[in-house]
Amino acid sequence: GRVGERTGNPRWGSPSSPRYLWMRGFKFIIKGGLAGAAVYVAYDQGLLGSGAEGAEALKKAQTVLPPAIKEWTSYVGWEVRTMQINTLPPTPKIDFSPSDSWNKGVQTVMSALSVAPTRACEYTMEGWKYMKDLVK
Repeated sequence: GRVGERTGNPRWGSPSSPRYLWMRGFKFIIKGGLAGAAVYVAYDQGLLGSGAEGAEALKKAQTVLPPAIKEWTSYVGWEVRTMQINTLPPTPKIDFSPSDSWNKGVQTVMSALSVAPTRACEYTMEGWKYMKDLVK
């Protein structure tokens, strides 16, 4: 076909065929459903709540995830091996406080906003001075 020509998926027909449009719509619905489910799970686990709720969810995930992965891999039939033992490596110790990071970010933004009017006046005065020097 020509460069830039839209030919569609050969299995689904041309882009204007009903089958093609139905399949595109079906793919969109599946992707949207997965995205919605991910947001729901994140909300349900407290990841979208306050910093304390996020820290609690992180601690819960650190304790629950390794056994769940081991169970899933044994169910699927995979063997998860580290050096010479048949166990998962220990979860990394994360010394991270979402609430502290959030608070630091809020403080930085508020600090920048509090000096914004002063800086705007300074920049305006510098601009006027520059314009006056150009006109001379």
